[in-house]
Amino acid sequence: VHLVESGGGLVQAGGSLRLSCAASESVDSINRMGWYRNEERELVATITDGGNTAYADSVKGRFTISRDSAKNTLYLQMHSLKPEDTAVYYCNAFVMAGMTFSDSWGQGTQVTVSS
Repeated sequence: VHLVESGGGLVQAGGSLRLSCAASESVDSINRMGWYRNEERELVATITDGGNTAYADSVKGRFTISRDSAKNTLYLQMHSLKPEDTAVYYCNAFVMAGMTFSDSWGQGTQVTVSS
């Protein structure tokens, strides 16, 4: 799966941003998609093909993950941004097919939150 993120930028603390991740195939065929940040790939949020979501404690109540099947796109809506949310955000797609799996990453998009 080829993934391309967009939507990063510079925002003041308390502001909002929406990240997008365009996938090269139907998001409905992807078992789990998620957003991670920084080189250590800290989990931010995930969503399964069944629509189940999970969030890091640090972003609960502020971030919302969603996907649009018609556009083959994953989103991360971020509100009440804090300076500690500053990071490179990466989109991930995990697909299992029988005994094999693929784990794909986008190139990342920079989010900078100024205090």
